Amino acid sequence: MEVKLDMMKKDLQSSSEIDRSQVGRIMPPFNCIIEKGEIRRFAEAIGDLNPLYLDETYAHLQGYRSVIAPPTFPVCIRLPDDPPWIVGLDRTRVLAGEQTFLYSRPIVAGDILSCQLHFVSVEDKHGSLGNMEILTQDLRGVDVQGNIIFTHRRLSIVREKASTLRT
Repeated sequence: MEVKLDMMKKDLQSSSEIDRSQVGRIMPPFNCIIEKGEIRRFAEAIGDLNPLYLDETYAHLQGYRSVIAPPTFPVCIRLPDDPPWIVGLDRTRVLAGEQTFLYSRPIVAGDILSCQLHFVSVEDKHGSLGNMEILTQDLRGVDVQGNIIFTHRRLSIVREKASTLRT
């Protein structure tokens, strides 16, 4: 049984479109200026009308220098370019997996964050519908003082190509 599993794992890795040699790589930083309008549009889009996200006066009264972003706001922060480990990946086979958000403080309008994407890991899995890869990436945002403000961990599920699906 061990030999069969080892052969299956080798087969999974050889058919991967994810460049596993890039695990551990960190993309160059890019700046993200957090704007009130972006926070408002995001809050409205997710249907969360908390006044902390929409009303600067209310946010001031609560001790913030401006409106704050909803906890899932980092999902809308986009890299300037695709990371090299997924170049050529067929996006029609990618499913959203688990997402987690860790904060040292809320993201506030006016923040200038230096963001970097970290390629954490790729894990092979076998499910009832075939083989898949679990891609783990962390997006980290650091303020101008060098403090990590957030880490957004995203797991993506990459299904195997249709021609290699087992029935």
